[in-house]
Amino acid sequence: MKRACIVSIGNELLNGRTVDTNAHWLSGQLLTFGIPTCGVWVVGDEMDRIVSSLTEAAKVGDFIFITGGLGPTDDDLTRQAMADFLGVELEFRQELLDIIEAFFTSRKIVTPSINRMQAMIPKGANVIDNPIGTAPGIYAVAAGKEYFCLPGVPVEMRRMFDDMIRPRLKNRQGGPVSLTERVSCYGAGESIIAQQLGDMMKRGRNPLVNCTVNGGDITLHIVAEAADFETARQMIAERKRQIVGILGSIVYSTEDKTLPEVVGQLLRQKKMTLATAESCTGGLVGKLITDVPGSSGYYRGGWVTYSNELKNRELGVPEERLKKYGAVSEQVAGAMAQGAVRRTGADAAIAITGIAGPDGGTEQKPVGLVYIAVQIGKNLEVREFRFAPLSREMIRQRAALSALNLLRLKLGV
Repeated sequence: MKRACIVSIGNELLNGRTVDTNAHWLSGQLLTFGIPTCGVWVVGDEMDRIVSSLTEAAKVGDFIFITGGLGPTDDDLTRQAMADFLGVELEFRQELLDIIEAFFTSRKIVTPSINRMQAMIPKGANVIDNPIGTAPGIYAVAAGKEYFCLPGVPVEMRRMFDDMIRPRLKNRQGGPVSLTERVSCYGAGESIIAQQLGDMMKRGRNPLVNCTVNGGDITLHIVAEAADFETARQMIAERKRQIVGILGSIVYSTEDKTLPEVVGQLLRQKKMTLATAESCTGGLVGKLITDVPGSSGYYRGGWVTYSNELKNRELGVPEERLKKYGAVSEQVAGAMAQGAVRRTGADAAIAITGIAGPDGGTEQKPVGLVYIAVQIGKNLEVREFRFAPLSREMIRQRAALSALNLLRLKLGV
């Protein structure tokens, strides 16, 4: 079975300010070809460390992907590191410089002299075209291993992978393979799901079921190893069927869709519109909904009514209700949802009010207490949630996802 390794280069990846999204994205793309990633190295801008990481990666991987360090400045060392690793010299390519100069000329900019360095690649290597930047990629083969050097800029790296590398890998598909697909769940904890699935999650199984958690959103990764793609796909399809049969409505997608995407799909199918009224989540529900392309077809809009004054003025929540029950209450959450429907004419509404912390909690109403209301037509349901007060961010995220999940369940009836 072919395996991949990824070497991510750049000091910025080690100082806590830049997240290595390239390795995450590449790993996911490679799995679609049945190529698992068996190691990721994150390396600073040091020649010896880069060469050392390439040496280690070559011991275990068949395809080595290197991202970053292809710019024109002194700290961009990938070209020279690859040449040292391959035991060759860098050579100047006039055709590359012509392309780089044309890039700047088209923007009416004189080509900086330092960009000449980007026209240097290891002798004997091939070029991976970069249609949207000045840093060409590098492709080399050595000792039966294939090396792909790509820019660290995510948009450039992804475009070059799609244009040049994806077709190459597609033409080489064959067995044995390792495929991974996902089942997305919400509404039960990891331990409960693991208990219900039983032996499916034991190590050594094929397919193997792994689990990751993100703010209450639980993803089951089904990994199947087989002699060919079709057999692996059949194995995964059967395991998915079994999981859905056991977990039921806890599963919201077997097609790699997000919870907001699934909710949007249900709204489109039912030809319904949605409005939101948020307090403690500060507009996060609206943000998640509008992250989905085409959401304007079903999302009317919403309010962030953080104060009692706005809850009353914008949503029509009665002052006496606010005084009697408090802003964080079942009664106010329900009135917020009703006001959102009444004032937008939407078919459905989500409303959230709670205490995200870290301050503001009391013995009666602790941090993590959230009320979520969902109204569909004249049917109103309000649920109380008590989220663990791990952090303000976590409470807000759990509240927003729980609201979307409650709407999903009601729309699915």
